[in-house]
Amino acid sequence: MTSIPSAAETVLGEWHVISPLSQLRTTPTDTMLLDRHITFGHDSRGEPFACDVAEKRMLPVQARYGCLWTCLGTPKGDIAAIMEADEPDRRVVDCGVFTVRTSAPRIVENFLDMAHFPFVHTNILGAEPNTEVARYTIEMRENGNEVWATDCHFYQPQAALSATGGIETEYLYRVAGPFITLLYKTCPAQPERFDVITLFVQPMTQECSRAHPVMFLIDDVSALDSLVEFQQTIFLQDRIILENQRPRRLPLSGGAEVPTMADRMSVAYRRWLRDRNVAYGTIS
Repeated sequence: MTSIPSAAETVLGEWHVISPLSQLRTTPTDTMLLDRHITFGHDSRGEPFACDVAEKRMLPVQARYGCLWTCLGTPKGDIAAIMEADEPDRRVVDCGVFTVRTSAPRIVENFLDMAHFPFVHTNILGAEPNTEVARYTIEMRENGNEVWATDCHFYQPQAALSATGGIETEYLYRVAGPFITLLYKTCPAQPERFDVITLFVQPMTQECSRAHPVMFLIDDVSALDSLVEFQQTIFLQDRIILENQRPRRLPLSGGAEVPTMADRMSVAYRRWLRDRNVAYGTIS
């Protein structure tokens, strides 16, 4: 009889963020990943490492995008490419780590939602009466391995720390892995280019996660502390909503929650998870 894979097994071959590089220490640090106790840090040579404690097994690691990544199984491929990260005029802004008592898919789905801007991020990312989410386009890219939402537009009173007034902001949303999502948005300083905001979600358990936001910005004016504070303010507003959502695991069945036209990216993400047999942090 063919065994049914556990929820964790469907994502064992994915790369997951476990720490900002700035927080690596020579004394091992404990964390959780997919219900497993792991430790990480710098070894005596200054090289990053991660270890599965129960199995006493060293794990593969990569240092990329300001973070330490690891994989509990055999990697299915490389970490998703973010071309903008290599552009020399961008600032890499590590916005810290947030523990959230909800599933990793719930956090990703919230990141993809524009409809909550005026009500949760009032006078920053949105404000009444500009509450309508205009129709946008869903695309599958990279042979179906990524989901994109393009031609997204939303009026924002303060789209970024560097913005000096409200602007009509263009968004591109990208799901590059089950728990990796990116936002490309109009750069106030150079409107022909996009700022890039990433959210790397570490699934600690099925109902508890750590969010690692990292930004790649075209902004040579704002103070680093102010950039971090701006993004942290936004995420802490989201955390209140996320921790009060029930169920904590993301429902994947079609009738579990009633979507609206504004939820087309959420519907596409859930369908994409189902098609990839990603069960971790979800309910059928």
